[in-house]
Amino acid sequence: MGPGVRNRTERRLAAILAADIAGYSRLMGADEEGTLARLKAHRRELINPKIAQHLGRIVKTTGDGMLVEFPSVVEAVQCAVEVQQAMVARNRDLPPNERIVFRVGINLGDVIIDEGDVYGDGVNVAARLEALAQPGEVCISQAVHDQVRDRLPGLTFEDGGEHSVKNIDRPVRIFAVNFKNYAAPPVVPMTAVRSSGRVLLASLVATGSVLLVVSAGLWWQFGRAPPPVRIGATAPLTIGPAAPTEASAPRLSIVVLPFANLSHDPEQDYFADGLTEDLTTDLSRISGSFVISRNTAFTYKGRPADAKQVSRDLGVRYVLEGSVQRSENQVRVNAQLIHGDTGAHLWAERFDYQRGDLFQMQNEITARIARTLSLELVDAEGQRALRQRPNNPNAMDLVMRGTAIMNRARQGEDVSEARRLFQEAIRLDASSAPAWVGLGSAFLFNARFSPSREEDLRQAGEAVDRALALDPKSAFAHHIKATLRYQFGRLEQAVGEYETAIALDRNFASSYGMLGATKVILGQPEEAFEHVQKAMKISPRDPNLAMWQMFVGVANLHLGRDDAAVAWLRTSVDLNPRSSFGHLFLASALALTGQETAARAEMAEFQRLNPGFTLGRFKAVEPSDRPAFLAQRQRVYQGLRQAGMPE
Repeated sequence: MGPGVRNRTERRLAAILAADIAGYSRLMGADEEGTLARLKAHRRELINPKIAQHLGRIVKTTGDGMLVEFPSVVEAVQCAVEVQQAMVARNRDLPPNERIVFRVGINLGDVIIDEGDVYGDGVNVAARLEALAQPGEVCISQAVHDQVRDRLPGLTFEDGGEHSVKNIDRPVRIFAVNFKNYAAPPVVPMTAVRSSGRVLLASLVATGSVLLVVSAGLWWQFGRAPPPVRIGATAPLTIGPAAPTEASAPRLSIVVLPFANLSHDPEQDYFADGLTEDLTTDLSRISGSFVISRNTAFTYKGRPADAKQVSRDLGVRYVLEGSVQRSENQVRVNAQLIHGDTGAHLWAERFDYQRGDLFQMQNEITARIARTLSLELVDAEGQRALRQRPNNPNAMDLVMRGTAIMNRARQGEDVSEARRLFQEAIRLDASSAPAWVGLGSAFLFNARFSPSREEDLRQAGEAVDRALALDPKSAFAHHIKATLRYQFGRLEQAVGEYETAIALDRNFASSYGMLGATKVILGQPEEAFEHVQKAMKISPRDPNLAMWQMFVGVANLHLGRDDAAVAWLRTSVDLNPRSSFGHLFLASALALTGQETAARAEMAEFQRLNPGFTLGRFKAVEPSDRPAFLAQRQRVYQGLRQAGMPE
């Protein structure tokens, strides 16, 4: 999060990866400059991109290692294995005494988040696992092993037994990952963050990625919002002992069990019940979702409930359960998403809040859980479709698989496969609004990389118009339409469409973020803060978080609040060091606060990422010609000149 958004202790379940370089002191003693150059190249070309691809967040780096947080153990293990495999190839032509070889440890545990850093046993165990790993090895804990052992084909695990490790009271059981036969899958599982965020409630059926261009190549953003989806006729519920098959349970069916009140005070039941009712109501509004009613769900209140049995009794695939514990000064909420077929926990998170406005707190918790559910469930369903019908998919299977790709897309080649899947879904069912929405998002994304940008934008517009004709209440379709309006400089129309998307889905984080950005470009930066901070509250681990932080930084820069701008922009580039324009705006803000040495360093990084980029070119691609915006922009230009940007 950026400065000043929230004041509370946050705890959550996270996958923590710790890595270091075997024999680092020896390497530095032999060739300090060469070792540093090779390490920087590995981080820039391999490690940082892999972490971003798998929705990780670099918490800290040291000379010889790093600590990374992932919202999914599957993503963490995939990232570690793919880095270790690539390092073998990168070291192949080097003499053994010059090779950089990593040791990696991964743990799943409860961590405390404080000003971006992470603490707790979850972190300590990961560090101990890394120390136990052999050079070139990935070592995981029992908790990680239990989650990934059947989910990543090609990996095998060698049981290393229990070890007593420093500062951990209980023995730690370790497993070494054998990745000799592992090949990265074409679709990487989604997580709870990426979105962060990999955090919106528009549909549990399909989430998507929308490309934002603030100007020709200036600001790009991928918004995530699941479009409403029609499932059509669902199988009747089976009540009683007869267990429905996977095919008979509606595709994204869920029951929200009453949250347990652990406060030992019956008068506090209303808060737990309120969370349950809000989640049930919000999920039920979504076209295509199948949510068991409150009255049925509350028949389980106050008695133990086995998730697998509940799933069979109610004919649902997923069960959400949780608890609330209130003390004099704090409220703690735990929530778990459980797969009804297997009883496996797909996701769990803890929310700690200081006592305050309970209504606002309830809204925020509901929004965050719903956002996470949308991502977790679409991943589970996409993987199910690929597993059950790899050679004979139906239209909804194809939409799920395409959406899963879009949720993690980073390059143009990622999108070509998603576009093919959406087009095939349309061939099978031309009345599928989610397929048209997905196709529109794919064309919009592809415009970033394509030499035929105008044609891609035209096809995105045609697809979203078809989607809205089929489903006028699709928040995601309105979001895409807003972004297209934005592309062509129709900013007032874009504002109207973003507001429509938010009216249809009050938890649509990406539309809040983009609405804030549009306000800046209209020359109304003071109106941006509320919208962007709303996006960050709804989705605090969103893959777009660094972009949103940059928007707040630029808004402060336009208003002359340079110290605040530095704080926000520093937070943004720390989270995403590859954001070239984050470095650019930070350079300007630092120069305007008199920190010219630091400003020139940021400008040098921007120029490394954008060789030959001049102030004249920056002005030529400005996203707005509004007089208020251009007047505010003058001080940004002044800072860039002071930071050394050539005219």
